[in-house]
Amino acid sequence: MKKKKRKLKKGGILRLLFLITLLPALLVSITLFVIVYYFFNPDTVMTALKETPNLFREMEVPEEYIPLYKETAEVYGVPWTLLAAHHRVETRFSTMDPLLSPVGAEGHMQFMPCTFVGWTHPTCSGLGEGEIPESEKTDPEVIQAYGGYGTDGNGDGVADPYNLTDALYSAANYLAKNGAADGELEKAIFQYNHSDEYVEDVMHFYGLYNEQFPE
Repeated sequence: MKKKKRKLKKGGILRLLFLITLLPALLVSITLFVIVYYFFNPDTVMTALKETPNLFREMEVPEEYIPLYKETAEVYGVPWTLLAAHHRVETRFSTMDPLLSPVGAEGHMQFMPCTFVGWTHPTCSGLGEGEIPESEKTDPEVIQAYGGYGTDGNGDGVADPYNLTDALYSAANYLAKNGAADGELEKAIFQYNHSDEYVEDVMHFYGLYNEQFPE
């Protein structure tokens, strides 16, 4: 039994020495790879290095928005972290420039005009861009008449998707009426954007923010 223990001990030392010897070689290999890759792709490497801090910042909830998330969530009975997650996925907390998608979704929370104003508007069809006059797009009375989700959150008489308060109130209004107020979060998220991947993305950040801000 003693001889067996000595053999195991020697074997362990040999493996440790092998790993110690291998580690510098591995580090040198990685360094050489990065240098060679940089030599042939300098722009790609520099862009990646510059954008890495931004990727971490984009995941963080801006502290200045939290009071507005909470205020809006309380009005509509939805989790404020859900609004934060939608805001992150839709426009990276409003850092997207411009706040207009290629298909016509507008503002901080990316509403299609027909969803914001109402699908019964005579110009609405297809994806929902419509041909709604600008004067009607932000008119609360017009929105109410056509059954839209646009909301005048700050009480200035205008429901503007490019105003963050109005946009968040409108998003909370939509989510609440589509199940979020009853706890059916995934159903509400899917209605917001008919994509399973979108649902996964929003739920990912929702879970992340719940962990970050336990109540």
